[in-house]
Amino acid sequence: MVSKIELDSIANDCSYNIREVISKEILNALKCNRDIIVLCIGTDRSTGDSLGPLVGEKLKFLKRDRIHIMGDLDNPIHAKNLKENLNFISENFSFPFIIAVDACLGSIHSVGNVIIQSKPITPGSALNKDLPPVGDLSITGVVNISGSLEFMVLQNTRLSVVMKLATAISNGIYHSIIKTVGSNHKTHVNPNNAVKELLSKIDLQ
Repeated sequence: MVSKIELDSIANDCSYNIREVISKEILNALKCNRDIIVLCIGTDRSTGDSLGPLVGEKLKFLKRDRIHIMGDLDNPIHAKNLKENLNFISENFSFPFIIAVDACLGSIHSVGNVIIQSKPITPGSALNKDLPPVGDLSITGVVNISGSLEFMVLQNTRLSVVMKLATAISNGIYHSIIKTVGSNHKTHVNPNNAVKELLSKIDLQ
């Protein structure tokens, strides 16, 4: 179990610390014969809410047995299809360990931080959306300040903050999987190789 851990995404050891925390949880789940699902939640239509799809995009070529990456820029998991995807998981996996990745809003001092907890997240809570909680382990990135007009806050979030969070989180997840499951050279992909491609795909309109 992971009590609340908060890490600065621009710190040199952020990805390392994410790896160390997540790898223990992944290893315990695999020992119990549970599939690992990294569920990346968000939409590319909002800069602040694009964190999940960006992380999924960076990890989607990581192919390992019993490791599943869901949600990327081409196939985002968002408010309109979350329940559909959760139904797909329940129908196709038996007691999987779900790592939920999503953006969140917080205090001015927390912007740019990564928060890891052994508890589900409630997607869309900042926008008062009624969605089911999801995840055995949650990884959230604080992309902007909470307060009034949070929809507009997400729309006007700096892309640089989101990209730094996405890089730290995807690197941490990537190396936690390499550490616990092992490296497959045929599908060994550095999650930072496609930054320019990711930027070109984001809809900022």
